[in-house]
Amino acid sequence: MNSNVKTDNRNILGYAMAMCLACVLVAFNAHAGDQSRSETVKFADLNLSTPAGVEALYARIHRAALHVCNEPGELAVTLACMKEAESRAIGKVNAPLLTAFYQKKTGRSPQTVTASR
Repeated sequence: MNSNVKTDNRNILGYAMAMCLACVLVAFNAHAGDQSRSETVKFADLNLSTPAGVEALYARIHRAALHVCNEPGELAVTLACMKEAESRAIGKVNAPLLTAFYQKKTGRSPQTVTASR
């Protein structure tokens, strides 16, 4: 029974961390002249331990990247920006199932986020 309690506590901790991450700004930087654009993607309503939750979050990140990166008439610029934005967002969320989904879908690994002082 103790092992179940430990597992439950880890699950609760994982969900709590996911909720905290939901409050974090997932920013996408696009280079349109000198301005930087970003969009917040909220996912507190999603369960990232399920395939459906992971797919829903990826779809939200993808739509936000398209919205932020869209450069009319500049398909190559838009696609490069989206690739970068999605990779950074997936890295920031740092959810194992989301990372695996992203790698399977794109064949790429997300950018890792490193802390600095």
